[in-house]
Amino acid sequence: MSTEDQRPKVGVGVVIHDKKGNVVMGVRSGSHGAGTMQFPGGHLEYGESFAVCAAREVLEETGLEVGDIKFLVATNDVMQDEGKHYVTVFVTAVVVGENKTPMPLEPHKCARWDWIPWSQMWQWAEQHAEAEASGQEVKRRMFLPVVNLYREYPELEHCLEGK
Repeated sequence: MSTEDQRPKVGVGVVIHDKKGNVVMGVRSGSHGAGTMQFPGGHLEYGESFAVCAAREVLEETGLEVGDIKFLVATNDVMQDEGKHYVTVFVTAVVVGENKTPMPLEPHKCARWDWIPWSQMWQWAEQHAEAEASGQEVKRRMFLPVVNLYREYPELEHCLEGK
């Protein structure tokens, strides 16, 4: 029997891309998944659309204004060690404001944001998944929803090429 506290929460992960194959990522700190690479994002608020949540969270975390927000996929993320269960809704977005440089506006959650090639992120997610599956040490740790993105949607490897 599950309680209200045990019900999955909804997170929105925002894949901000520059139409050249680069995405914004940072390293989580101070929360579940600390020390892992993540996309900007956060909790979906009551009555909020995925797009509104994405734009709000990105602005709060990075100072970037984003638009052209589109649903990508969703992952089912059970974080056994932390006793958390999330459904992560991934959306894509592009920067529409003048500022193109992400800033760490919530340094207690993420100390810095960087533009990283999608292909590099995909390779890191693959390495994480393979190391975990074989019981080896994970060298570059990715946030579970990002690893699950790789595991569950391998066809997305080239999804940002030519966008």
